[in-house]
Amino acid sequence: MEWALRSAESADVEAIAELRATVMRPDLERLGRFDEHRVRQRLRDSFSPQHTSVIVADGAFAGCVTVRPAEDGWWLEHFYLAPGLQGRGLGSAVLRTLLERTDADGVLVRLNVLRGSAARRLYERHGFTVEVQDPIDVYMVRRPGAGTVPLHP
Repeated sequence: MEWALRSAESADVEAIAELRATVMRPDLERLGRFDEHRVRQRLRDSFSPQHTSVIVADGAFAGCVTVRPAEDGWWLEHFYLAPGLQGRGLGSAVLRTLLERTDADGVLVRLNVLRGSAARRLYERHGFTVEVQDPIDVYMVRRPGAGTVPLHP
């Protein structure tokens, strides 16, 4: 599968909000937290096109990811892939590319994932470890170079 990252634009917000609602629905329902309006509005309220990339696979919208500056490094958020593309290596390829960039900065990368989410395994494979958790969220951190998997073995 051919894929690329392109800079997000303000016009991408609704497609990303819809993808977020689709991808997060099963985990949010399992946790008793799904709200049809809120799941989209939270994305709209925090959308920052200057820090967001749209993932394009085989010429079509496939997902998105945000990497924004944080106090001690970077915060990775809003990493969503279309359900039909999950489990095919695209998420790992995108994450590996982003982590090569953040490793060059020599700083921490943080994220949070919903408890019980399958995405946690992806992050653990790429060197993220649990920092703290609550009944809903698992907060993870990755030190520069941790769990680095070469882009081209």
